[in-house]
Amino acid sequence: MLIIGIILVFIVFIAAFFKKWNVPLIVIALGIGIIFGSDVTGLIYFDNANLTKKITDIALMFVLFAGGFETKKENLKIVMKPALILATVGVLVTALIGALIFTFIFKWDFITSLLLCSIISSTDASAVFSILRSRSVDTMATSITKVESATNDPMAIILTTFVLQLKLGAQFNTSSSILMFLWSLVGGIGFGYLIGYLGKFLFNKLKDLDVGYYHLFLLGLIFLSFGLAELCKASGMMAVFFSGFILGNTKLPYNTRISSFTDTLSFIANVGIYVLLGLLVFPSKFPDIWLYGVILFLIITFIARPITVFLTTYFSKLSIKENIFLSWSGIRGTVPIILATYPIVAGIDPQHQIFNIVFIAVILSILFQGTTIGKLADILKLNNKKKIDVKHLMELVTLHNIDYELIEIFIDDEIYEGECKISDLNLPSNTTITMINRNNEIIAPSGQTTILPGDVLFVLVEKNNIEETTNQVFSKFFKKISSEKILS
Repeated sequence: MLIIGIILVFIVFIAAFFKKWNVPLIVIALGIGIIFGSDVTGLIYFDNANLTKKITDIALMFVLFAGGFETKKENLKIVMKPALILATVGVLVTALIGALIFTFIFKWDFITSLLLCSIISSTDASAVFSILRSRSVDTMATSITKVESATNDPMAIILTTFVLQLKLGAQFNTSSSILMFLWSLVGGIGFGYLIGYLGKFLFNKLKDLDVGYYHLFLLGLIFLSFGLAELCKASGMMAVFFSGFILGNTKLPYNTRISSFTDTLSFIANVGIYVLLGLLVFPSKFPDIWLYGVILFLIITFIARPITVFLTTYFSKLSIKENIFLSWSGIRGTVPIILATYPIVAGIDPQHQIFNIVFIAVILSILFQGTTIGKLADILKLNNKKKIDVKHLMELVTLHNIDYELIEIFIDDEIYEGECKISDLNLPSNTTITMINRNNEIIAPSGQTTILPGDVLFVLVEKNNIEETTNQVFSKFFKKISSEKILS
């Protein structure tokens, strides 16, 4: 317990120190795990690949659920097709291109190279979600990346298992493997929708309970969606993502608190995953294989991934800039490292050579891609202006069906100028501005309160009057700044 406490405190202080350099949390957590592991301080000896897989699978459920919870329905409809193509065909193309080049450079046999590249062929949800969640980047590009990373695990697992059996000389039925993959994909989505809609129905039936019971119920739904899908040989990870997606697009009781709870679960799970993976690594073995890991990273990142993205999204309406961003946002993380334990368990990687090569490539991916993805979005002009970080929030707790919503209206000071008094607004009847957040200070408004650019208004309004209220605030009393002024 003492060592765990020290590890957590270290993570927080190191994260605070490196914040200005935008070092991802997962890199810090990995580093702390390595430092406290067997080869550095020796405080914790850990080399159990099977236990690692079991623990990280549980943690990954929370990461994927939070990712689905944050994904909006309108975004998913647009990106589903290119994301699923990348998650299926893209994984296979990445592995094949990578294996061909790796075999040519190092003269490995093709099956071993294909096994190595199959393991690292999928992008990783825990890495992608934890890095992109703090960026304000083009919705189309980030949505494709998130959905792809959440749905490409089944293909990577099946491909790795298939190549591993080829390596072991086992007979493999191609038709059954294709059917297994299709069921894993479709079944996972189906069970996710089933549990999501069941949870939506039951949430609305639970009345007047303390918010803690809603958190407990949410945990139950996460485990239920994963467990039911896995019991039926479908993808539990896929089910968790889509159950989160359904619930995240539903108006739930204590919606803001539930959203905060899922964020917290995801954050803690990410820390746990990467500390554990750091503990599993033995850096003393790196000198013999570091070059393989570096070359693998370069092949996958700069050759295989870009070719795959441009081939699989050729008929979609993505711009060149979005394709470049998608190529660079193919971050590797937890799942490739976990898949790298498969050869160890199968007995064909007793010296952990494949595992360590994959680990080095993943670390490089997180370090270089994870820390520069925001800068690339700036260069490509894909960054959206981030909404003001509101530290004071209000929530309308809808325990019963009502016709009112509590909405936020942000007066963007880069787009609007001017001012007006609340009493001068011709708001619909039964509409009330309940609070104004100005520079993270709270104002209790009256009719004589002046609204200024940069304010965040919290407005209680009937659902059918939301659009009218918003238009009234924006169009009547605030002059829109000219495009020339915005660009300057």
